[in-house]
Amino acid sequence: MKNIFSFLTLIYCSILQSQELKDFVVPKTYEKILETKGDLDKDGKDEIVMIFNITPREEVSGRKLYILKDVNGKSKIWKENSTIIFDSKEGFYPTENKLEVNIKNNSLNILQSYYNNSRHSDTAKYTFRFQNGDFYLIGASICFDDTCEFNFKNEVNFSTGKVIIDNQYSDCDDDSDRKIPENYYKEFTQKFPKLIKMNDFRIGKNEIKIPNSTKSFNY
Repeated sequence: MKNIFSFLTLIYCSILQSQELKDFVVPKTYEKILETKGDLDKDGKDEIVMIFNITPREEVSGRKLYILKDVNGKSKIWKENSTIIFDSKEGFYPTENKLEVNIKNNSLNILQSYYNNSRHSDTAKYTFRFQNGDFYLIGASICFDDTCEFNFKNEVNFSTGKVIIDNQYSDCDDDSDRKIPENYYKEFTQKFPKLIKMNDFRIGKNEIKIPNSTKSFNY
């Protein structure tokens, strides 16, 4: 009896959700640049993730992400966001920008990279998971690299609270007398009061301070 009740509840929730979700129609001024598929809510069915260049520009970015559900053969908008994808014109060499999206272990991974200037590059990977009725940021990996002087990598798992700081320095072989700083590595656990919802997340606007140090990093 309990199993039958759970099954009927699942069917009812699915019908209710399909009635609430809007149909997905691609605006004529949108250009699709990426698409991937995978199961994000553990229901055994693949969702579709699409990213578009959008014109005219909307909100923060010139790109928009959609997460779509297939409901009786129709694509329905489950989630849309225009703040977590870098603009196509971001950085010093826009043509060298990279954007990768995949679904692994029922989580959405978004990797983006761009050049700040001719020597420095930023690479950021953000992981979102559907839980408690919404998508939440559960992981971040931030890399800031110089062509030869340094490689900084900061990682945080918001579910476990584990943070890893790995700052590596090197010689540029340019005959300069630059003193090479010592490498810096630290692991610690930090308690996060609550996870950040996808649509509340703003890239680079969140700070983690490193204990017993003046160092910090933004994600």
